[in-house]
Amino acid sequence: MNRLNLIRDHVKYTPSNIVKNPTASGWVTKNESLFELEKISDLKGKTLFVTGASRGIGLAIALRAAKDGANVAIVAKTVTEQKTLEGTIFTAAKQIDEAGGKGLPIQCDIRSEESVKKAVQQTIDTFGGIDILINNASAINLSSTEELDMKRYDLMQSINTRGTFLCSKYCLPHLKKSKNPHILNLSPPLLMDSKWFKDHVGYTMAKFGMSMCVLGMSEEFRPYGIGVNALWPRTTIATAAVNNLLGGGPLIDKSRTPDIMGDAAYLILTSNSKKTTGRFFIDDEVMISSGVADLSKYNVNKSLKQHELAPDFFV
Repeated sequence: MNRLNLIRDHVKYTPSNIVKNPTASGWVTKNESLFELEKISDLKGKTLFVTGASRGIGLAIALRAAKDGANVAIVAKTVTEQKTLEGTIFTAAKQIDEAGGKGLPIQCDIRSEESVKKAVQQTIDTFGGIDILINNASAINLSSTEELDMKRYDLMQSINTRGTFLCSKYCLPHLKKSKNPHILNLSPPLLMDSKWFKDHVGYTMAKFGMSMCVLGMSEEFRPYGIGVNALWPRTTIATAAVNNLLGGGPLIDKSRTPDIMGDAAYLILTSNSKKTTGRFFIDDEVMISSGVADLSKYNVNKSLKQHELAPDFFV
């Protein structure tokens, strides 16, 4: 499947669904989507449990937190370097330490209940608590219903939806004890439009399952003061998945770097968890709402205008 053709079919930038922000060199949704986040603290001394943090978006979120002096449990599977996947839990921990935080590499398969329980306990034993859960780990396969074999269907469901539920379940008792607890899922807005399903029902179901966790848990956990939100990119992000599975170099060139997701996540995670909950955030909306006037710093290719970047799914 040609990713570039697919996104052109899915998303068309037209004046009817976007407006140019006069103070920014980028395209954002209509002004009613913009908002303010009430920052109440930084992340110094906070402990993050981040799934899939050995590379990409998960690592970017971890590194931004590390700049404040946060503790980060790097919960992922990769322990040895691979040809097509840069980074391991150990290289990520080193980067976090160098950025000013404390990294804890934990090999974990979030499909396994016992593995998740052990990872949570190891985090507690090392840092004494968990303040923030980042459900970032995810699997993707864009095959049609006829082409998608059940092994890959099960993989997406078990990592994306079940893994998110599982990690949230076992982190919950510890999040309840935090002063400003957050759960952030890397999942899309629940836009029930057939165009997001028709080409890849299996993948969409798995990702929307993560978003349904936000919808339900934000209300379920509200009495505990836990903020439960989702964050999703406006454009494709220069990650291993994009490079290896979706479009390679041409799509990477039209992408933003993972830093925009790290910076947007930081603004959400430092906001008041009692007020910031049940939201489905888009990365560039968060940044523009915080006063960032120029989004071009996040471009892989600095010469491209913002509307020339490749839009991601579900936006």
